[in-house]
Amino acid sequence: MARLKVAVLISGRGSNMGALIDACAVPDFPAEIVLVVSNRADAAGLETAKAAGVPTALIGHRDDPDRASFEAALNAALDAAGVELVCLAGFMRLLTADFVRRWHDRLINIHPSLLPAFKGLHTHEQVLSAGVRITGCTVHFVRAEMDDGPIIVQAAVPVLPDDDAERLAARVLRVEHQCYPLALRLIAEGRVRVENERVILDASGDGLASLVNPAAGIRAAK
Repeated sequence: MARLKVAVLISGRGSNMGALIDACAVPDFPAEIVLVVSNRADAAGLETAKAAGVPTALIGHRDDPDRASFEAALNAALDAAGVELVCLAGFMRLLTADFVRRWHDRLINIHPSLLPAFKGLHTHEQVLSAGVRITGCTVHFVRAEMDDGPIIVQAAVPVLPDDDAERLAARVLRVEHQCYPLALRLIAEGRVRVENERVILDASGDGLASLVNPAAGIRAAK
Protein backbone atom coordinates (compact mmCIF):
# COMPACT_ATOMS: atom_id res chain seq x y z
CA MET A 1 0.00 0.00 0.00
CA ALA A 2 1.37 3.43 -0.97
CA ARG A 3 2.30 5.71 1.90
CA LEU A 4 0.56 9.08 2.19
CA LYS A 5 2.83 11.87 0.93
CA VAL A 6 3.08 14.63 3.53
CA ALA A 7 4.58 18.11 3.69
CA VAL A 8 5.34 19.90 6.95
CA LEU A 9 5.32 23.70 7.16
CA ILE A 10 7.48 25.31 9.86
CA SER A 11 8.78 28.70 10.93
CA GLY A 12 11.10 27.77 13.81
CA ARG A 13 12.68 24.80 15.55
CA GLY A 14 10.05 22.37 14.33
CA SER A 15 9.83 20.09 17.37
CA ASN A 16 6.50 18.67 16.22
CA MET A 17 8.01 18.23 12.76
CA GLY A 18 10.74 16.19 14.43
CA ALA A 19 8.13 13.98 16.09
CA LEU A 20 6.48 13.42 12.70
CA ILE A 21 9.82 12.63 11.06
CA ASP A 22 10.59 10.08 13.79
CA ALA A 23 7.17 8.47 13.36
CA CYS A 24 7.53 8.27 9.59
CA ALA A 25 10.94 6.62 9.97
CA VAL A 26 9.24 3.50 11.35
CA PRO A 27 8.95 1.06 8.41
CA ASP A 28 5.25 0.27 8.83
CA PHE A 29 4.12 3.87 9.37
CA PRO A 30 1.54 4.67 6.66
CA ALA A 31 2.87 8.14 5.74
CA GLU A 32 6.12 9.68 4.55
CA ILE A 33 7.36 13.25 4.71
CA VAL A 34 8.37 14.28 1.20
CA LEU A 35 8.97 17.98 1.89
CA VAL A 36 9.57 20.43 4.73
CA VAL A 37 8.91 24.08 3.91
CA SER A 38 9.87 27.11 5.97
CA ASN A 39 9.04 30.76 5.43
CA ARG A 40 12.11 31.74 7.46
CA ALA A 41 15.72 31.10 6.50
CA ASP A 42 16.78 30.94 10.16
CA ALA A 43 14.32 28.17 11.09
CA ALA A 44 16.33 25.56 12.99
CA GLY A 45 13.93 22.88 11.82
CA LEU A 46 15.36 23.10 8.30
CA GLU A 47 18.65 21.62 9.52
CA THR A 48 16.79 18.95 11.49
CA ALA A 49 14.94 17.91 8.34
CA LYS A 50 18.09 17.91 6.22
CA ALA A 51 19.88 15.77 8.80
CA ALA A 52 17.01 13.26 8.53
CA GLY A 53 17.31 13.20 4.74
CA VAL A 54 14.02 15.01 4.16
CA PRO A 55 13.91 17.47 1.21
CA THR A 56 13.48 21.10 2.27
CA ALA A 57 12.42 24.34 0.66
CA LEU A 58 12.67 27.96 1.75
CA ILE A 59 9.82 30.16 0.56
CA GLY A 60 10.29 33.50 2.26
CA HIS A 61 7.08 35.46 2.61
CA ARG A 62 9.02 38.71 2.34
CA ASP A 63 10.31 37.67 -1.08
CA ASP A 64 6.84 37.90 -2.61
CA PRO A 65 4.87 41.13 -3.08
CA ASP A 66 1.66 39.78 -1.56
CA ARG A 67 0.04 36.76 0.05
CA ALA A 68 -1.25 35.44 -3.26
CA SER A 69 2.27 35.33 -4.72
CA PHE A 70 3.66 33.66 -1.60
CA GLU A 71 0.94 31.02 -1.61
CA ALA A 72 1.32 30.44 -5.34
CA ALA A 73 5.00 29.63 -4.76
CA LEU A 74 4.05 27.41 -1.81
CA ASN A 75 1.42 25.54 -3.83
CA ALA A 76 3.89 25.03 -6.68
CA ALA A 77 6.42 23.44 -4.30
CA LEU A 78 3.77 21.21 -2.73
CA ASP A 79 2.44 20.09 -6.12
CA ALA A 80 5.94 19.39 -7.44
CA ALA A 81 6.57 17.08 -4.47
CA GLY A 82 3.28 15.25 -4.99
CA VAL A 83 2.02 16.26 -1.54
CA GLU A 84 -1.34 14.82 -0.47
CA LEU A 85 -1.55 16.21 3.08
CA VAL A 86 -0.04 19.33 4.68
CA CYS A 87 0.86 19.50 8.38
CA LEU A 88 1.38 22.87 10.04
CA ALA A 89 3.98 22.64 12.80
CA GLY A 90 4.67 26.04 14.28
CA PHE A 91 4.08 27.76 10.95
CA MET A 92 3.74 31.40 11.99
CA ARG A 93 2.07 32.67 8.87
CA LEU A 94 -1.69 33.08 8.45
CA LEU A 95 -2.94 31.31 5.34
CA THR A 96 -5.65 32.80 3.17
CA ALA A 97 -9.11 31.35 2.75
CA ASP A 98 -8.18 30.48 -0.85
CA PHE A 99 -5.22 28.35 0.28
CA VAL A 100 -7.29 26.66 2.98
CA ARG A 101 -10.05 25.97 0.48
CA ARG A 102 -7.60 24.45 -2.01
CA TRP A 103 -6.35 22.04 0.68
CA HIS A 104 -9.75 21.42 2.27
CA ASP A 105 -9.58 18.40 4.60
CA ARG A 106 -5.96 17.92 3.51
CA LEU A 107 -4.46 20.54 5.85
CA ILE A 108 -4.02 19.92 9.58
CA ASN A 109 -2.62 21.86 12.52
CA ILE A 110 -1.71 21.32 16.16
CA HIS A 111 -2.62 23.86 18.81
CA PRO A 112 -1.50 23.80 22.49
CA SER A 113 -4.93 23.93 24.11
CA LEU A 114 -8.16 22.00 24.21
CA LEU A 115 -9.90 23.82 21.38
CA PRO A 116 -12.21 25.62 21.07
CA ALA A 117 -10.81 27.10 24.30
CA PHE A 118 -7.81 29.44 24.30
CA LYS A 119 -7.31 30.16 20.62
CA GLY A 120 -4.55 32.41 19.31
CA LEU A 121 -1.15 33.31 20.72
CA HIS A 122 0.14 33.24 24.31
CA THR A 123 -1.98 30.16 24.92
CA HIS A 124 -0.43 29.03 28.18
CA GLU A 125 -0.62 32.52 29.66
CA GLN A 126 -4.33 32.50 28.77
CA VAL A 127 -4.75 29.12 30.48
CA LEU A 128 -3.01 30.25 33.68
CA SER A 129 -4.92 33.54 33.76
CA ALA A 130 -8.23 31.69 33.44
CA GLY A 131 -7.37 29.38 36.35
CA VAL A 132 -8.49 26.18 34.62
CA ARG A 133 -7.34 22.87 36.09
CA ILE A 134 -6.92 20.99 32.83
CA THR A 135 -5.52 22.05 29.47
CA GLY A 136 -3.97 20.05 26.64
CA CYS A 137 -3.49 20.04 22.89
CA THR A 138 -5.60 19.58 19.77
CA VAL A 139 -4.90 18.32 16.25
CA HIS A 140 -7.53 19.60 13.85
CA PHE A 141 -8.32 20.16 10.20
CA VAL A 142 -7.67 23.77 9.26
CA ARG A 143 -10.43 26.20 8.35
CA ALA A 144 -10.22 29.85 7.31
CA GLU A 145 -10.69 31.14 10.87
CA MET A 146 -7.66 30.88 13.15
CA ASP A 147 -7.45 27.72 15.28
CA ASP A 148 -10.76 26.47 13.96
CA GLY A 149 -11.82 23.25 12.27
CA PRO A 150 -12.92 19.65 12.89
CA ILE A 151 -11.02 18.06 15.78
CA ILE A 152 -9.08 14.85 15.11
CA VAL A 153 -7.14 14.16 18.33
CA GLN A 154 -6.98 15.81 21.74
CA ALA A 155 -5.00 15.09 24.89
CA ALA A 156 -5.55 16.48 28.39
CA VAL A 157 -2.78 17.79 30.62
CA PRO A 158 -3.17 18.87 34.26
CA VAL A 159 -2.35 22.43 35.27
CA LEU A 160 -0.23 22.24 38.43
CA PRO A 161 -0.22 24.78 41.28
CA ASP A 162 3.38 25.89 40.66
CA ASP A 163 3.10 26.12 36.88
CA ASP A 164 4.31 29.09 34.93
CA ALA A 165 3.85 29.39 31.18
CA GLU A 166 7.23 27.78 30.45
CA ARG A 167 6.69 24.71 32.63
CA LEU A 168 3.16 24.23 31.36
CA ALA A 169 4.26 24.61 27.74
CA ALA A 170 6.92 21.93 28.19
CA ARG A 171 4.39 19.49 29.66
CA VAL A 172 1.89 20.13 26.86
CA LEU A 173 4.59 19.82 24.21
CA ARG A 174 5.41 16.28 25.35
CA VAL A 175 1.85 15.17 24.58
CA GLU A 176 1.80 17.16 21.33
CA HIS A 177 4.63 14.90 20.17
CA GLN A 178 2.36 11.91 20.77
CA CYS A 179 -0.85 13.37 19.35
CA TYR A 180 0.44 14.68 16.02
CA PRO A 181 1.87 11.34 14.82
CA LEU A 182 -1.32 9.62 16.02
CA ALA A 183 -3.50 11.99 14.02
CA LEU A 184 -1.32 11.51 10.95
CA ARG A 185 -1.52 7.73 11.30
CA LEU A 186 -5.31 7.79 11.61
CA ILE A 187 -5.63 9.92 8.47
CA ALA A 188 -3.11 7.89 6.48
CA GLU A 189 -4.88 4.66 7.40
CA GLY A 190 -8.18 6.06 6.13
CA ARG A 191 -9.77 6.02 9.57
CA VAL A 192 -10.82 9.68 9.54
CA ARG A 193 -13.69 11.33 7.69
CA VAL A 194 -15.41 14.67 8.09
CA GLU A 195 -19.19 14.90 8.21
CA ASN A 196 -21.01 18.17 8.92
CA GLU A 197 -17.76 19.72 10.18
CA ARG A 198 -17.19 16.95 12.70
CA VAL A 199 -14.56 14.23 12.50
CA ILE A 200 -15.86 10.68 12.52
CA LEU A 201 -13.19 8.24 13.66
CA ASP A 202 -12.93 4.56 12.90
CA ALA A 203 -11.44 3.96 16.34
CA SER A 204 -12.66 2.55 19.62
CA GLY A 205 -12.74 4.67 22.75
CA ASP A 206 -13.12 1.71 25.10
CA GLY A 207 -10.91 1.81 28.16
CA LEU A 208 -10.08 5.53 28.05
CA ALA A 209 -9.23 6.82 31.51
CA SER A 210 -10.55 10.06 33.00
CA LEU A 211 -8.22 12.81 34.18
CA VAL A 212 -9.30 14.59 37.36
CA ASN A 213 -7.27 17.50 38.73
CA PRO A 214 -6.88 17.90 41.65
CA ALA A 215 -7.06 14.23 42.54
CA ALA A 216 -10.30 13.04 44.11
CA GLY A 217 -8.50 11.97 47.28
CA ILE A 218 -7.04 15.38 48.11
CA ARG A 219 -7.71 16.54 51.66
CA ALA A 220 -9.64 19.72 52.18
CA ALA A 221 -7.73 22.56 53.83
CA LYS A 222 -8.64 23.21 57.47
